[in-house]
Amino acid sequence: MPRSVMDFKKVVHNAANENAQYDDTDSECSDSEKIGFIPAKEDKESGCTSDSAGDDEPGDKTDAAVERMLKEEKDREKEAEDVDYSKVYGLVTAEEVTEQASQTEGEEFRILHHECDSQSSGIRQCLKYLRLHMWSSLSRAQYVSLLKDFVESEFFVIDGDSLLLMFLDEKTQYLNFFYQIECFLQDFTEKGAKYVIAFFKDAEQMYFQYPHFLFLRTALIEHLRHNTSITVHTEFSSCLSSQWELFLKKSYPYFIIVSDMGLSSLQTDYLSILIAHSLSKKINVVLTSGQEYDILRVYGYHVQSVYRHRLFFVKYGQDLQCAYGNLVKYKEPFMCLYGHFKLSLKSLQEEGRSKPLSPEEAADLCRMQCLAVTFLLRVPLSQRAQIRIMKSCWTKQVLPLIKMQQLCTHFALTQLSSTNDWKLDLTYLPDLNDDSLLINLAYYYEIEYNTELKFKKELGKEMEDEYRCLWETVRKLAVKYCFGDAFPIRNTSQPFLDCKCTIFREYDREIPNIGLISVKSDLVEDYARDVLKDLPVLKSNDPAVTSLTKYKEFDELRHWHSGRPLTEEYERVQCTADAKSKGPAERRQIQKLQAFRHFYGSTLEDSTSKLIVHQEDVSGSTNAAVKKTQKKHKSKAEMIAEENNRRLRAKEEKKEEEQWKALCVQTEKEIKADMTVGINKLEKLLKTLKSKSVKFSVEMTGLSVCLDVWKEHCRTQGNKDKDLGKAVQVMRRIHILLEKYQDMLEKQHLEKLTKCLRYLGFENLACSLSGKAGESNDKKISNYAIKVGPARFQLQYMDYYLLREERYDPDPRVQHFIPDTWQRELLDAVDNNESAVIVAPTSSGKTYASYYCMEKVLKASNEGVVVYVAPTKALVNQVVGTIYSRFTKKLPDGLVLCGVFTRDYCHDIVNSQILVTVPQCLEILMLSPHCQKWAKRIQYVIFDEVHCLGGEIGAEVWEHLLVTIRCPFLALSATVSNPEHLTEWLQSVKRYWQRAENRMEGSSTNSEKNFTRKYKGKSKVQEQKQSYRVRLVLYEERYNDLEKYVCSLKSRDFLIDHCHPCAALTVNHIENYGIPSDLSLSPRESIQLYDTMVKVWRAWPRAQELDPEAFVSFKNKVVIKKADVRKYEQELKKELSKWIVLGQRQKVNRLLEHLKPKPVDCSENEKWKHFASFVNKLHEMDKLPAIFFIFNVDTVESAAKNVFLYLLRKQSLIQGSNVEKERNRLRAELRKVNKMVRKFNPEDTKKVNPSKMENTVVLLTRKTQLEKRLKGLTDIPSSCTYADPKAVDDDTLRKIFHRLRFERRGYLHQRLALRGVGYHHASMTSKERQVVEMLFRMGYIKVVTATSSLALGINMPCKSVVFAEDSVFLDALNYRQMSGRAGRRGYDMIGNVFFYDIPMPKVERLMKSNVPELKGQFPLTISLILRLMLLAAKADDKEDAKAKALSVLKHSLMAFRKERHAQILKIYFMFSLQFLIKEGYLDQEGKPIGFAGLVTHLHYHEPSNFVLVSFLEKGLFHKLCQPIKGSTVFSEGVLEKLVLILANLFGRKYLPACSVRYKHTFCQSKVFLEDLPEDFAEAVNEYNTKAEENFAHFLLTTAKLADMEQEYRLPLSKTDFTSKSWHGSELASYLMDTTKSVSAISPFACVSGMIDNDLFLGENINKAVLRSLGINVTNCPLLYLNKYDNQGRRQPLNAYALDFYKHGSLTALTRDNWLNEGDAYYALKEFVLIIKSIGTSLSELCDDLNDNVLLAFQQLGKIYAEKLQSII
Repeated sequence: MPRSVMDFKKVVHNAANENAQYDDTDSECSDSEKIGFIPAKEDKESGCTSDSAGDDEPGDKTDAAVERMLKEEKDREKEAEDVDYSKVYGLVTAEEVTEQASQTEGEEFRILHHECDSQSSGIRQCLKYLRLHMWSSLSRAQYVSLLKDFVESEFFVIDGDSLLLMFLDEKTQYLNFFYQIECFLQDFTEKGAKYVIAFFKDAEQMYFQYPHFLFLRTALIEHLRHNTSITVHTEFSSCLSSQWELFLKKSYPYFIIVSDMGLSSLQTDYLSILIAHSLSKKINVVLTSGQEYDILRVYGYHVQSVYRHRLFFVKYGQDLQCAYGNLVKYKEPFMCLYGHFKLSLKSLQEEGRSKPLSPEEAADLCRMQCLAVTFLLRVPLSQRAQIRIMKSCWTKQVLPLIKMQQLCTHFALTQLSSTNDWKLDLTYLPDLNDDSLLINLAYYYEIEYNTELKFKKELGKEMEDEYRCLWETVRKLAVKYCFGDAFPIRNTSQPFLDCKCTIFREYDREIPNIGLISVKSDLVEDYARDVLKDLPVLKSNDPAVTSLTKYKEFDELRHWHSGRPLTEEYERVQCTADAKSKGPAERRQIQKLQAFRHFYGSTLEDSTSKLIVHQEDVSGSTNAAVKKTQKKHKSKAEMIAEENNRRLRAKEEKKEEEQWKALCVQTEKEIKADMTVGINKLEKLLKTLKSKSVKFSVEMTGLSVCLDVWKEHCRTQGNKDKDLGKAVQVMRRIHILLEKYQDMLEKQHLEKLTKCLRYLGFENLACSLSGKAGESNDKKISNYAIKVGPARFQLQYMDYYLLREERYDPDPRVQHFIPDTWQRELLDAVDNNESAVIVAPTSSGKTYASYYCMEKVLKASNEGVVVYVAPTKALVNQVVGTIYSRFTKKLPDGLVLCGVFTRDYCHDIVNSQILVTVPQCLEILMLSPHCQKWAKRIQYVIFDEVHCLGGEIGAEVWEHLLVTIRCPFLALSATVSNPEHLTEWLQSVKRYWQRAENRMEGSSTNSEKNFTRKYKGKSKVQEQKQSYRVRLVLYEERYNDLEKYVCSLKSRDFLIDHCHPCAALTVNHIENYGIPSDLSLSPRESIQLYDTMVKVWRAWPRAQELDPEAFVSFKNKVVIKKADVRKYEQELKKELSKWIVLGQRQKVNRLLEHLKPKPVDCSENEKWKHFASFVNKLHEMDKLPAIFFIFNVDTVESAAKNVFLYLLRKQSLIQGSNVEKERNRLRAELRKVNKMVRKFNPEDTKKVNPSKMENTVVLLTRKTQLEKRLKGLTDIPSSCTYADPKAVDDDTLRKIFHRLRFERRGYLHQRLALRGVGYHHASMTSKERQVVEMLFRMGYIKVVTATSSLALGINMPCKSVVFAEDSVFLDALNYRQMSGRAGRRGYDMIGNVFFYDIPMPKVERLMKSNVPELKGQFPLTISLILRLMLLAAKADDKEDAKAKALSVLKHSLMAFRKERHAQILKIYFMFSLQFLIKEGYLDQEGKPIGFAGLVTHLHYHEPSNFVLVSFLEKGLFHKLCQPIKGSTVFSEGVLEKLVLILANLFGRKYLPACSVRYKHTFCQSKVFLEDLPEDFAEAVNEYNTKAEENFAHFLLTTAKLADMEQEYRLPLSKTDFTSKSWHGSELASYLMDTTKSVSAISPFACVSGMIDNDLFLGENINKAVLRSLGINVTNCPLLYLNKYDNQGRRQPLNAYALDFYKHGSLTALTRDNWLNEGDAYYALKEFVLIIKSIGTSLSELCDDLNDNVLLAFQQLGKIYAEKLQSII
């Protein structure tokens, strides 16, 4: 625990645990029971092996399973209605742990525990339940990135008192306290956070017994108000007040940051009520405990508001109100000082039991305080930073006066803040006091001044004058008393300081000379030359050099080869290409896998899009199709081929004409009978036709029929309202004919179009088209006229039918569609071997370029490679399926078309032409010393979802790949807001590679290059013209618009309101940020905005100009396109912004309010209770297929089952009980018939007499009849399923379901799928997910509930997307990724986005927030630097390796155009080298030695990889791993201890500190991980000490790069403390200690006694180091044995890995260990991979196959994998 906070933290920790320790015996077992459907053991086997829906007799299993599910649901509903917390939490009041003492030894920090006698037992019991409820809720908190990357519109609240509690520390001086708070807030501000701070009035009561903290609280409020731009709320009396509830409802903050522990048990209960209340109002909570930050993000424990939180408050709300009243009503007796100023008598009486100070002695103290103020006013911070560090305590006589001063300061500030006529400068409010300075002055005048003459120092004229002036002011204020003159300072001899406690700090650690061990390496010299020249180098005889550790001793002792090169993962994978070497079973497996991939791919692509690419078709040209069209002279063969093609087209055209003649009359009838159905059939027919002339005929016929339908409709309706949808179809046909068939329109056609326009009443358009005026007064025609202007009609009613800007000229490179201009630009980039950054919306067609790129490389040669980088394994599988669907190529033996490389599955990595992988695995290949030949074969790398470059995990890997690849690349994303910056950075990388390759080409003379020139296959790869250009291709238009709807439940009816995008805006947002560029409007929404603007401002000057009929882009335009509407939309948006400039804020407010929907709140229980009815409502509205996004895995599953049960009940109601009886009767009869048929043996037919044979035939006939009747009764009625049986035939369905036969929940998925329902989340097996994906894409499943697993690139387009649950993970990026699934190109004209009971403020923020900017982050780790040195030293091609390593080091996105960051990275690189040399991983030439290979193989897990090696080198594993005597098997105890050690290293999931608040017996798990064994812990401490020392040297060296001007300013308020004009003071100089070193310490931290020596302790770094360096402790590779939060409480590690090894239950981990199933499964999978990876590496380093350590890891890996496999 940090020493500087130990006393206070101990006090707080004790106080927080008062009345809060219970020994629960069965607490969480009942509370967290799974509601998922898991068949009983006997059902698992039979259910999971069932083939599928193709089973003729589902049997009684289905009914039993359904009954079980219904019963579970009923039980859950009953349980939800009445939760008894005394049962849920298993209180054992008789076994409560004795309360800890409420008072501790801290002199200023005594915690008093107040229990009001007036409290009823009910309230006490309520508080007890509250504490347990908080423990249960907060222990489940998830450690997440709080701000993500897109926080412009995400607004949250910080509880002011919790902020205060985070930094309260008796060692921290006032100024440093404000500095730390400003650092914390500035971290949020710099990352784009929007927040407010709320101080509740009632909370002030908690501080009166701590005057020091009370003054700080008041000063903090005033400082934030006056000196920063932060909004500070102090108007709310309490968290239970109606004003606060109204504020929450209106603003709906993202979350509230709150502390779970206060100064006393009173305050802890108060904070618990605040947390419980927030959660009950659907506001999430983030704990102050355990927050950490890095250069890009802030991490913290996030508690999601769920239904049980609301239920708790409903049940105990009244009691909590009473309890809250008791908590804040306690008041100490006060005495009046002046007006309404009051002073606590009780606290003064308690402190003043000893003899009080006399007036003269008090005057002495007052004089010293005035002198201290003078020092603060005159002495610059740079001088004060050098003040002597001394520890001392005030005597008991002085303390009451000190406290009185603090209370008076509080009262004075409070009074001044409410007095408006006093104009005070509060700029330097954070520097009102300096205890360290006051104690130094007291010590000087009390001890030193009277000792010898040499200690008597002059104050200096300036300071003396200032001090006299101040003292005179004090004397004037003290009317009744005379305190004497300003000098002498001390008139009495009363000691103020306790001399026994007074000590000066001794600098026990001498900082060693900073110097580098020299490294003779070209790579080091080239990268860090400019830094090295300024850094000292140690001599060769220096002890640090001569004592470098040697590890030969370990190798000789254990028969190991620590320096032996390890094989890379890609070298150990299977190759499927050489079929001859495979056994029959293995060949069948490969064939099955490939067959499935073809089938899976067919669900992703239309069959028409499949391309066959054969080797013999290769022409050697990279763009043969384009070049062929450019030829001037054609050969005879080409002319013959063209003629044949022309004849074939003519024949095809004639065939289509005949087809249309046959269908024409029928189509006309269908349109007249039902226009919607008929038009849909007409459009399906048009998609099948190829001949343009036939399509034209179909369109003209369609126009005539639609016009006839409209005319008939008008005649029928007469004067009634008409269905304008029929007129829309007429106008739509006119649009299509004028746009797509303009070249085929003749005079008679144009006359017909003109006539149609006149019938619709659009005379001006008819004139525009024909070029002459017509008879506008024809009454007969006017009967059919629309009473709406043509422009308004097109925008308001045609809406999404309006045509996009499309090209109609084919591109010879694309066979199946006509690409847009931006897509052609992409194809041009690929043809020219250029790189490109592509930012385009989801489903816009950007991925096509990827497959065009693949085709190009496949055609060019057999050696060229394309690498496709996908962020997730699921996306990898999808891309592989698409590749198998699109391409087939016959390749030489040993080569395959497609390979896969993920961490847990890989094949054909280096012998495939297309490699699909994840970033981490490609990085292994790119940084492998022996994979350079393969890397040179890469022709293109495709980065899908490149915005992951700004992600939370693994973002730096994307960065490494982008800078190490030498070939061109395509970087695809839908969500990047600064693509220009990204492109510029990537262009700078390409320029580097251009220079590097020119240099290598000029200097290369090695034999390998000569060899590759002779190799013909290789030459094909290298002949490609290299381009270093990086194009930026931007496209912002979605193919179809998205319409948003807000849905809420009122009684049992659903209110579905259209949500206009502008409704998300506020006046402030428009002023500060403008209208977001991607906040697009549909044509209908543009008209709605215009109409509202006219309504709100009737005298609007531009109303006529912007009327749709008068708008310049619409006037007399027959075909208004979406591009025209965009111009109109932009003009309206500009005008809206202009209104604010013109001072029409009120009108804009009214307009936005008018557009806002008015949803109705409903309870969580009601919401999920009627969820299935909501799904059915969407079905009735024809809004399916839909994906319902829910962020909790359990809720995802239960929601899908809820829909299933709804359909099941619906079927029961329709069919009634008689059907069930008949089914049972038929099943019974069928069993009898089957039994009789089985008695007949077909082999004995000759012996059977004819009568018996005849009976058998009758039985078989009867059996067929029964089966047929039973099938009819068991078939699901169409009204009771959402599945589309026409979408998939029975054989295909059976084939798909066959993949589920061995899956744990395969049977459940089948039953759900037959109802058209599925669910999808990351913890499902890949086969389960694939089945749901395939059936959804094929249109069979219509309803899928899913987590964000579907957000990232998975191809599952749908008609509608529904956000069914709010979550911290529902942010701007996920919103865009998820909503982008809505609207299937080619199927839906519009996409629908529904918000189902999502709070309106959250909906607004999602709609208006911008997508993330990609920013760099600290890119280097010690492991990465070791990998780069390994690459440079061991590579086959040294020049190439050096160029790659330099590219990684030089091209950090973080340091792009930031020279100071580049310098810092260089120095960090140098000190990382020093660490590696000292630890024995590098020699002085930069070459890897020792266990460097093992460390780099585990680079994912720094610093655990270094610690593991230290355990190995010290022989700790060999000491532990002793087998059972006489065998090679290890006891359970040994293996458990090994798991314990590995869990401490590689399974580090921290739980919130509050999780250990109660003693608790869990059901199966131990939950909290035990400490490492003592000898292992000592090794970790030794490692940490070395790491801290090395990092401290790094910080001390980089200190010179700090911006010292910035260091003397408070980071948020920018209050400047740079050197003031002062002329010195002998006394001030005397009080300074010039010997202490503070070169790397913030001057604000210096006043709290921090010095350079403190940097050698990791816990001090963040508090002390110079802020402008941009470095914190996360950059130091420390492995904490004990981790403490900012309140001094230990954060335990989750024992999930060890617990699972012991009990093997995933359910127990979700119940006891507070993990959700998906997270638990993936964490365990990762743990198994680590064990296997260590085992594999050790087997290559050790010659002795019977080495105990090797055997132990292999045995453990096998056992753990089997345990994990058994739960799948």
